[in-house]
Amino acid sequence: MKKITVLAGDGIGPEIMASAIAVLQATASNYEQNFQFNNQLFGGAGIEASGRALPEATLQACYDADAILLGAIGGAIGSPWEKAKQTPEQGLLALRKALNLFANIRPICVPDALLPLSPVKEAIVKGTDFIVVRELTSGIYFGEPRQLQETKAYDTCRYTETEIARIAHKAFQLAQTRRKKVTSVDKANVLATSKLWRKVVTDVAKDYPDCTLEHQLVDSCAMRIVQQPTDFDVIVTENLFGDILSDEASVLPGTLGVLPSASHSENGVSLYEPIHGSAPDIAGKNCANPASMILSAALMLRQSFQEEKMAQSIEDAVFAVMNEGVVTPDLGGNAKTDEFTAAVIKKMQS
Repeated sequence: MKKITVLAGDGIGPEIMASAIAVLQATASNYEQNFQFNNQLFGGAGIEASGRALPEATLQACYDADAILLGAIGGAIGSPWEKAKQTPEQGLLALRKALNLFANIRPICVPDALLPLSPVKEAIVKGTDFIVVRELTSGIYFGEPRQLQETKAYDTCRYTETEIARIAHKAFQLAQTRRKKVTSVDKANVLATSKLWRKVVTDVAKDYPDCTLEHQLVDSCAMRIVQQPTDFDVIVTENLFGDILSDEASVLPGTLGVLPSASHSENGVSLYEPIHGSAPDIAGKNCANPASMILSAALMLRQSFQEEKMAQSIEDAVFAVMNEGVVTPDLGGNAKTDEFTAAVIKKMQS
């Protein structure tokens, strides 16, 4: 029995989460797996119920879980949550900190069904399938001291050998399950932190002789992502570079609606979520695209539960349904959220 804490959140979160759970329950019956879902309030829903974006009961349920599924958080501009003592976004940052989620994993895949949507030429983007591994809890976003004055400002970028090594190990471990190639991205020709980054990643690579390591400067990597995206397998980089490169890479499929993500700690529970927002303007209209939430659940099966066959069956069904033209309005189709979900389940069972 796998215990999954469910944080449906706000906006379209509850709708797409219902789709993911329905798909998980359908595939569980095919593979004799059992899931126990524990629904908890989070984000704006938590604020409304208790005044806290991350209620204590929710945090405890996350600690007790084998994995966490998160839908989406936040409300429309002008939402009363914006003026709350705790915003939904602060709840997410607090959750990441409490669980020590240092490794953000973003798979970037362009299935044939989405080739017409990509802003990149089909001959270039066809077959794209790589993962961005971003260090999430250190670097310039967290470094001290920092100061903003009227005529000058500064930030501090800090990394330790331990912080770099643990994210590098995560990247190589993922590469071992794929094509065994790691691209480490830095700015070692200029930055001291990048010089340390390159040294530590090179040392870690010695523990993975079955994998190939290449180093890439961040500016040239940014160009290669749009020029030669199929060259990459696993990209590992620091917090700021990872933030920028993963957002750049997310445009390759032409939509955020099919991109899952995962955040891992060293030894604790992992969290899985779509990379898109809560889309409050379409909440409750049964038109949201649940694919990224469903694919986040598949990522959970693969990375937390080592259920490769189950994960692959879900992914295959999602992309097969898209190839058959069953897509939601954001992709130019007219399928409802529940219709797309039903089509995925039917495809898995066929």
